[in-house]
Amino acid sequence: MANQRKTAREKLSPTHDLPQMKPAPEIWGGGSMVIPHPMQVRKLMESVPEGLVITLDEIRAALARENGTDIACPMTVGIFTSIVAQASHEDKEEQGSFSVAYWRSLKRNGELNPKFPGGIEGQAKHLETEGHSIIHRGKKAFVKNYEDFLFNPL
Repeated sequence: MANQRKTAREKLSPTHDLPQMKPAPEIWGGGSMVIPHPMQVRKLMESVPEGLVITLDEIRAALARENGTDIACPMTVGIFTSIVAQASHEDKEEQGSFSVAYWRSLKRNGELNPKFPGGIEGQAKHLETEGHSIIHRGKKAFVKNYEDFLFNPL
């Protein structure tokens, strides 16, 4: 029997024990680093109220504080935000509503995430519905004055 591809919801519950604490690579500043559990990322993403946004940098800083480390792994946090977004989209398709308003999570400098379901256009539509203005710069898009709408998870 062929291996079936895991759904994003299945990926939110990995079998290995996370979070894991490791030394951070020198290129990322050294010190201690957490590789968070995907559900920690989901919890932060779902805590962002309507009308506010959070960037990957704020998510990573909150995860580092929560786990008592210097940084949170930028690679895994980026991957996990995309998995949370896809899982929420799966929930919408199967249950009729999004479980997490993933569109409120932005990349650095307020940039929209092309890896989210619906790409930049889909994320922009949700953000505009919540009152945000979107600025296009070439192939990239950003929330205008995103700093004024940043959510602080503490």
